[in-house]
Amino acid sequence: MINNILDHNRAFVAKKAYEPFVTDKFPAKKLAILTCMDTRLTVLLQEALGLKNGDAKIIKNAGGIVPTETDSSIRSLLVAIYELGVNEVMVIHHSTCGACHMSYKEFKPHMLERGIAESTLAEWEGNGIEEWLEGFHDTEASVRKTVEAIVNHPLVPKDVTVRGFIIDSVTGELTEVK
Repeated sequence: MINNILDHNRAFVAKKAYEPFVTDKFPAKKLAILTCMDTRLTVLLQEALGLKNGDAKIIKNAGGIVPTETDSSIRSLLVAIYELGVNEVMVIHHSTCGACHMSYKEFKPHMLERGIAESTLAEWEGNGIEEWLEGFHDTEASVRKTVEAIVNHPLVPKDVTVRGFIIDSVTGELTEVK
C-alpha cells in the first residue's frame, strides 16, 4: 500500500495538483479542532464545518480526548494558541466511536497474538496500561471532560473559547454538548 501511495504522490507533485492547497502555517480562522482519528472524519469533518485547507489546526487522536495534562493533544493546542494565534477550540467527538468500547482487556489477547511478550505486558500493567488504553463509555460525558481538561489546564489562557460537540459520523450534523 505504501508503494502505491508513493506512486500516486510522485504523479500528484508532477501535475502540480498541490497548487489549490497552498497556504501558510497560520490557521486563517484562528481555530483549532481536537477530534478523533476515525477514518469517517477524514473529509466529512472539514466539509460539514465548511473548512478549507489552511482554515484550522486539526488535532486527532483515538477518541479526541485529553487523557493527561502533558498529553500530545494539549501540547499541540498550546503550540496552536501561542505560536499560531488560535483563540477558539472545538472539541468534536462523533457518533459510534470505537473509543467507547476500547480497553486494555480487549487489546491484550491481540497483543499476545502479535508477539508482545507476557513479561512486557506485565511491566506495562505495573505502569498503568489499563487506564492508559481505557476508552470512554458516554460520549457526551467525554466531550464535557475533554472541554474541562482544556479550559482548566494551567497553561491555557482564559481568553481562549473552548466548546464541545458531537458530529454524526454519517450526516455530519453537529450537536453542541453543554
